[in-house]
Amino acid sequence: MAGSLKERELSVKIYKKLQALGCPSVEGLFLREADGMKELLCTPSMHRLDILQWICTSICPPMKKHFSGLKGPQPDSQIKELVQFCHEMLLCRQDDFDLIKGVSSPQRQLALLEQLVDVIPRDESEAGEPLSEQVCRNEALLKELFSSPHLQTMLHPTCNPWPVEIRELLSRREAAGQSSNTASKKSRNLPSKQREDFLKEVTESLQKTNTTLEEIHKECVFLHSDPQSSGSNSTPLSPPALRLALVDLSQLMTAFSQLYNSDFREYCNRAAPQLRESAEAFSTAHRLLAACTKELQALNQLSLTSLALTSTVEGQQQHRRFWSRGHMQSLPAKIEELKRRYKDFLCIYQRSRERMREESAGEKRDYRRE
Repeated sequence: MAGSLKERELSVKIYKKLQALGCPSVEGLFLREADGMKELLCTPSMHRLDILQWICTSICPPMKKHFSGLKGPQPDSQIKELVQFCHEMLLCRQDDFDLIKGVSSPQRQLALLEQLVDVIPRDESEAGEPLSEQVCRNEALLKELFSSPHLQTMLHPTCNPWPVEIRELLSRREAAGQSSNTASKKSRNLPSKQREDFLKEVTESLQKTNTTLEEIHKECVFLHSDPQSSGSNSTPLSPPALRLALVDLSQLMTAFSQLYNSDFREYCNRAAPQLRESAEAFSTAHRLLAACTKELQALNQLSLTSLALTSTVEGQQQHRRFWSRGHMQSLPAKIEELKRRYKDFLCIYQRSRERMREESAGEKRDYRRE
């Protein structure tokens, strides 16, 4: 019952669309009952084929040549042309003649008609009032709506419909917002002279804060300076400063070795520490660590790209955006359907070739016998 009701509503919708588009096959028909409209659109007849032919020629005007080339009423040729056109539109199978004849279920026929009618291009001059008039009418309607006292009463009711706990929470938020805007409101309500004094005080406070921050920044420059820069701000961590620190450390170690050999050797059986030139080891370690860091960053970027690509492919596979047999299908389902159609076409083609070979072989045998 629900299905028949839906079919009736869809029949009325399609019939009204055909009337609005000016279909000549429905002009002069005064159908008022939904059952009559459904019978017109879903019952096999030449009238129904004429409606389908008009829809197809409205979508693709060059189709008129194909139909005008048909001599006299030839429903079979007309049905073949309509099936071929709907198959090219990916709306039916290549052998789905029952759908075009009107023998299949009404639900499939109405779905096909609805899709075809929606594709028909509309003429803006025949669509009713111009777009500018529609915009003006919509703007007037919105102005009337927003200026209506009923809307203001609904937005700001005298009797608050919220529960007690929600009202308390809203009142707290409103009080907090009012307290945060008190300073700005006070500054707006002040006279011009007092407002200038207030702005001067705020400006002086901001300048003092900025000066303090700059001083702190100068003191803590070693925390964020670039070791490779040669400016004065990056002196604590510049290469010359590091080289100077290493030279000082080397001199201290040399002085300690001399003092150890002269004064502390007799109290200790260990040899004096020796300085070794192992700077090459540090540079090699730094180079290897930098290469490892770059490789890890590349691997991280590769993994992120792989995840993004995987999610995109999954979305493409799961998203239904292809029409088939009256409903939407995903990309894998559509590919499987195309594979099946291709296999069926190959089977038909191979059978026809084998049949032609057999017929040619039979003709050769008959010719030899003669």
